[in-house]
Amino acid sequence: MPPSTADLRQPPQVTLPSLTDVGESEALALYRSMFLIRRFEETGNELFLKGRVPGTIHLCLGQEAVVVGTSAALEPEDRITLTHRGHGQALAKGVAPGPLLAEIMGKVDGVCRGMGGSLHVGDWSVGALPAIAIVGASSPIATGLAFAAKRQGTGRVVVNYFGDGAASKGELHEAMNLAALWELPVIFLCENNVYASTTHISEYLPNDTIAERATAYRMPGVSVYGNDPLTVRQAVATAAERARRGGGPTLVECLTYRRGGHKRDDPGSYRNDDEVAAWMARDPVPAFRARLLDETGLTAADVEAVEAAVEAELDDAQRFAHESPHPPLEQRLEFVHA
Repeated sequence: MPPSTADLRQPPQVTLPSLTDVGESEALALYRSMFLIRRFEETGNELFLKGRVPGTIHLCLGQEAVVVGTSAALEPEDRITLTHRGHGQALAKGVAPGPLLAEIMGKVDGVCRGMGGSLHVGDWSVGALPAIAIVGASSPIATGLAFAAKRQGTGRVVVNYFGDGAASKGELHEAMNLAALWELPVIFLCENNVYASTTHISEYLPNDTIAERATAYRMPGVSVYGNDPLTVRQAVATAAERARRGGGPTLVECLTYRRGGHKRDDPGSYRNDDEVAAWMARDPVPAFRARLLDETGLTAADVEAVEAAVEAELDDAQRFAHESPHPPLEQRLEFVHA
């Protein structure tokens, strides 16, 4: 049984899938993706502190396993909708680090030509719809994309990322109702990081889990440990298979924890030290690294080589973003329809 919301002051006790059933190259690829997201977010944070990032940023540090496990269960042609905490979601789906970092810095060579910034990243060429920063607003769009996929017979699945703070938004529930009624190929994927901005989930959710809300729409709902990519991949793969064969939507809740506050100017002081320490001890990136060394034939040198390659890729991404100019003034009038 998944823990109730009141229990989430501590991470849940779980049994993880064994890495012995996963090929070493596949396991290493999962770690590479998680490490890339971790270092990308740390790089973005450093640039923000240096004043190179306009506005603010919402980092997904600590939530890497959710998006990596999700994308590992999808096909390249599948679609995702992103949240305001979307850098990792974009990277896991295949958005290139250089143009993504350039977008966060407001540069013309960014994925949205510097017009979206951190809150609106995405690249439709890899199936990542540019993010909508309004909480819950992407759910009806995801349902619309799933309707198009079903009508056109493409076999595509759509993943709608949202956070626990969006779990009570009307747009989400309208979207789930319609998706269930029309049996649409959409997965409602909740990154439950336990806090809606600064409010603990036990203070605003009367349910034991978010997943149980799926019963109102007669769709499957499952709550899983979100700090392990294999656990997430299994849940999403089951939901995706059901969607592709015409079975309709699924609600997947992934229990995770962000390493910092809601955004850059939030110190997270509303969280007590014991809670933070307990969750940090289950940080998904070092935890999966340790499992690679303990449960496979991979050596420290193998893992370090992958980490070095990621660092080199991010060095190239930074050069690309720094060298990209800011958008010209005349670009401000593009896409203005009145």
